[in-house]
Amino acid sequence: MANILEVQNLVKNYGDFQAVKGVSFNIQEGEIFSLLGPNGAGKTTTISMLSTLYEPTSGDATIAGHSVKKNPMGVRNAIGVVPQDLALYEDLSAKENLIFWGQMYNLSGKSLNSRVDEVLEQIGLTDKAKNKVKTFSGGMKRRVNIGVGLLHKPQLLFMDEPTVGIDPQSRRAILDTVKDLNKQGMTVLYTTHYMEEAEELSNRVGIIDHGELIAIGTQKELTRQVGETETLILHVGENEDPSALIPSLKEIKNVLDANVIGNEISVVTPSAKDVLASVVTKANERGIKIHSIDIREPNLEAVFLHLTGRALRD
Repeated sequence: MANILEVQNLVKNYGDFQAVKGVSFNIQEGEIFSLLGPNGAGKTTTISMLSTLYEPTSGDATIAGHSVKKNPMGVRNAIGVVPQDLALYEDLSAKENLIFWGQMYNLSGKSLNSRVDEVLEQIGLTDKAKNKVKTFSGGMKRRVNIGVGLLHKPQLLFMDEPTVGIDPQSRRAILDTVKDLNKQGMTVLYTTHYMEEAEELSNRVGIIDHGELIAIGTQKELTRQVGETETLILHVGENEDPSALIPSLKEIKNVLDANVIGNEISVVTPSAKDVLASVVTKANERGIKIHSIDIREPNLEAVFLHLTGRALRD
């Protein structure tokens, strides 16, 4: 597969502050590529440069052969953008909103109406086409927002944190919409701070933190960095002091690491079942009450913790 997006050493400075620090990556046609990182990591700034909203301080990127610096209009014609903030008129219907934005893309007449109907079907809102957007749930508004980004049949769709602030049912609908679009051939660059979204959607993931792309690859490639380990998660009460338990846990045979994140103690080991009894015994000796226990195989959260020393949402 050919690369539809090639990013070369992209930098964005605001005065003395460097928001994006020499980011480089490629996206292949037909791929869902997720940029995963905490709030403030540089995801939105990167998307803003790639969509020609911000000019890079240095570096460049090409999208469908067009440079974001030398040919921004060619880039805009090739991409669709679904921003974090909704760009909709509440007093217009879903269809009227799409017609308005379609006209902004120089669509008109029968071709505009035909394309709006196609998009309404793509986002699953054909039966709500004439309803005013102000009557919609947060998730339905997000789907109309996605529809706006699809109107001109882009080759690459940017989706910047599209599930922020919506209920679980709406979030599920958005994720299903992304997967359906990808099955229809759409290439997607998806930003999120939700590890489980990146795991469910992505062919490949780039992990970004403090403006740097610190890892990139498939989930298998990334979790291999953590090693063939399991993580034992002990959930303790709010009034407990789990940090006092860490030194004694690290003394247990086959415990590779132990950390405290909020009211959870994470114990990294080659085999959780082999150390479980010893871990519980140590907690009892310290008088720490365990509410529940989970066993997790390596995931992107574990990779982020391994690379940065902190949890993804700290």
